[in-house]
Amino acid sequence: MRITSALIDPALLDLPWHVPLEEWPADHLVALPQGISRHVVRFVKLNDVVYAMKETRERIAEKEYDLLRALERIDFPAVQAVAIATDRETPDGEPLETVLVTRHLQFSLPYRALFSRVLRPDTMNRLLDALAALIVRMHLTGFSWGDCSLSNTLFRRDAGAFAAYLVDAETGNLYPKLSEGQRSEDIEILRLNIFGECLDLQAAELLHESIDPESVVDDIVARYERLWHEVTYEQEVSKDARHHIERRMRRLNEMGFDVAEVSMSTVDGGYRVRPKVVDAGYHTRRLMRLTGLDAEENQARQLLNDLDAYRAESALIEEQQAAHRWLTEVFEPVVRAVPVNLRRKLEPQEIFSQIIQHKWLLSEKAGRDVGMGPAVQSYLTEVLVNKPDEQAVLGVDAEELVP
Repeated sequence: MRITSALIDPALLDLPWHVPLEEWPADHLVALPQGISRHVVRFVKLNDVVYAMKETRERIAEKEYDLLRALERIDFPAVQAVAIATDRETPDGEPLETVLVTRHLQFSLPYRALFSRVLRPDTMNRLLDALAALIVRMHLTGFSWGDCSLSNTLFRRDAGAFAAYLVDAETGNLYPKLSEGQRSEDIEILRLNIFGECLDLQAAELLHESIDPESVVDDIVARYERLWHEVTYEQEVSKDARHHIERRMRRLNEMGFDVAEVSMSTVDGGYRVRPKVVDAGYHTRRLMRLTGLDAEENQARQLLNDLDAYRAESALIEEQQAAHRWLTEVFEPVVRAVPVNLRRKLEPQEIFSQIIQHKWLLSEKAGRDVGMGPAVQSYLTEVLVNKPDEQAVLGVDAEELVP
C-alpha cells in the first residue's frame, strides 16, 4: 500500500487499508449527512479532524486529487485534498480500489440534505443564490465542473446567507478560459442533474409539496445568467459619464468580485468598457490582509463594516493600525466571551456576525445603542444556547439548521 499525501498526518497509516471501505469497522467511522454518490464514501475522525474517504479507480483519484490541489492554490471554494491511498490489497492479495482522502468541511451540510426538509422561501432563495454564485465563480476561473448537482455541493452559513462549496471534482477540468460552448454545456448538465435529483426526492416523498422541481431548476439557471451578465457584460458610457465606470467597479466589489483590470476602447461619443473580473472574494481578501481572519464573503463584508465604523469612531487614520486595534479590542474579546461548551454551535466569524445583527436589533428596540457587552450576553443566553451544534461529527438534523 502506498499513500501520497499533501498533509502529513501519521494517523492515516493506522487505518485498515487492507479492508474494503464499505467493510471498515464502526469504531473508525463517524456519521455525517451526505448526498447520493456513485462511489463508496465514509467519514473518519483522526485527532479531532474529520476526513472523507472515497473509493474509486486510481486514474480518477489521481486526477481529482491534482485538480482539487490546483483549485486550492487559486483559493477556489472546494474541499481540501489530503491524500491518495493506492496499491491496496487484502491479506489474501486481492486488489482493492484506490481511496481519495479529503478533509471534511466543518460546519457544512450537503444541499441535498436541506432540500429533503421543509424550507422557507427566503431560505430557498439564499441557497439558490449561493449555488449560482459558486458556478459563476467556477466559470470565471476556467473550471468546467461537468457534474454539478445537489449531492456534489456543500453549504456553510455566511452572515445571513449561505456560501457554496464544490465537493466532487472527478469530472471537472481546469482551462485557461471557458468557451461559450463549455459554459453552456455545464449549465445544461446542471439543469438535468438537479431536476433529476428533485424528481428522486419527490418520488421518495422527501420534497416539500411547495417545491416544484422545474421551477427550482429554472430559478437556479436564471440567477446564474443574471450574475454572469453583471460580471462580464460590455458597457458603453458617454465621455461625460466616466464616473459610471467607477460606479460599476464599486458595484462589482460590493457583490464580492475583484476587478484585475479594465479594458476600454473608444466608440462614437464615448467608451466601451469591459472589466476583467478575476475572482470572487474581494471582502474576504481585504479582511485577511488587514486582520488575518479567514471568513466567508458576507461575513467578511459585515466584519469590515464593523471595523470601518470602529476606525471612524476612534479617529484612526491608519487603516492597518485600526484593524489591529479592532481585532484585539473588539473581535477577540467577543470570541473569548463565548463559553467553551457553546463554541461548537457556530464558527467564530459567524458568531460575531450574528452578534452584530443582534446588537442592531436590540438597539432598534431600545431606541439607543445598547453597547457590545450587553448584546454579547443577550445573544449567548437567548440565541446561541438554543442553536444546534453545527460542528458535531455524530450527524445533525438538517431541519434544525434552517434559520
